[in-house]
Amino acid sequence: MPSTINHPTSEFEKRDRCADLPHRPRVLLGKMGLDGHDRGVKVIARALRDSGVHVIYSGLWQTPRSLAISARDEDCDVIAASMMSNSHLALGPRLVDSLRELGRADIPVYMGGILPQEDITKLLELGVAKCFTTGTGLEQIAEAVRGSVRSLEPKVQSGHPTAQLARDISLAHAGKPIRAGATRKRPRRVVGITGSPGAGKSTLVAQLVGEYSRRSKADASFGRCAVIAFDPMSPITTGALLGDRLRVDFNAIDESAYYRSLAISGEDYHALDDVVQLIGGAYEGADAYNTLFVETVGAGQNETKIRKHVDRTAVVLTPGMGDAVQMDKAGILEIADVFVCNKADHPGENELVRDLRDVAGRRPVVETVATQGKGVSELLDALLA
Repeated sequence: MPSTINHPTSEFEKRDRCADLPHRPRVLLGKMGLDGHDRGVKVIARALRDSGVHVIYSGLWQTPRSLAISARDEDCDVIAASMMSNSHLALGPRLVDSLRELGRADIPVYMGGILPQEDITKLLELGVAKCFTTGTGLEQIAEAVRGSVRSLEPKVQSGHPTAQLARDISLAHAGKPIRAGATRKRPRRVVGITGSPGAGKSTLVAQLVGEYSRRSKADASFGRCAVIAFDPMSPITTGALLGDRLRVDFNAIDESAYYRSLAISGEDYHALDDVVQLIGGAYEGADAYNTLFVETVGAGQNETKIRKHVDRTAVVLTPGMGDAVQMDKAGILEIADVFVCNKADHPGENELVRDLRDVAGRRPVVETVATQGKGVSELLDALLA
């Protein structure tokens, strides 16, 4: 995608241009190869969000396979892959092939960035649906994304079980009937991860998924894990920027975990119970999703509804959140089965842990530094207990 573009106008930001489509567009933005620059693609992500699109941003250094897994699991309408490293003729066709191998050959691939004019014809011949050069405007990109939207059929063409699970979740979240015969079963355990914005929930969940996947390889009885990650939806355009996949190394995890991003307003978990049942029933045996992590949006003091949908709840806090009086107020701290002091390498960690232990009683308090993986194994033990 373009690396330098003009910022959107306020009119572009505020208008919902997707209201007449069959469903809210879902686009996966990703950068393949060794390109380490993401300013341009972030501008595009914000512009698409502000036009009513749900944007899943997967971050830098993606492989064709990792992008294809993300697009399938997120049930995207289109992949928009940005290329700046002169490897478009190799990686573009591999992305198309990976989508076919993973059961979603129907998802179109749009490519943009520094694409020589003489290579665009080759890319189109090799299966890339559209190409955008650096001179492409925001409105053209948004219009192309809107044009990719098709009605959601209850059954995916390939019949791939994970692709079908992704479609079932899309329909359930949209309040539409799903296919007859979909298996429903609650996973062995459902864990809620909540806490204030910026507490490090996404990074912590990514580390938990990595630790769980390592354990499941050593012990088949663990089965696999899945994640439902909620992010806020705009009250103005109903667009959303879904960035929880940024923290996950899907090049390493591959298909050992299922990850799905969903946008909601407030604490609207209207479809969560259905989604939980669909995930638990998708596979059996060693392939079953026995553990489901549900990551909430950044939560305030009185946001506690997640407790009604999960078996255990971890509340993530960070040093400097306030004085001890905050611990005594009714609300989110009451729903915790496990307290997590994340960013425990920051000043104020001792005071936070002391205050937490004052209110925790017999509930465990676990200290973590999610960015370094510290305390993650102990936290997983506490959540699986």
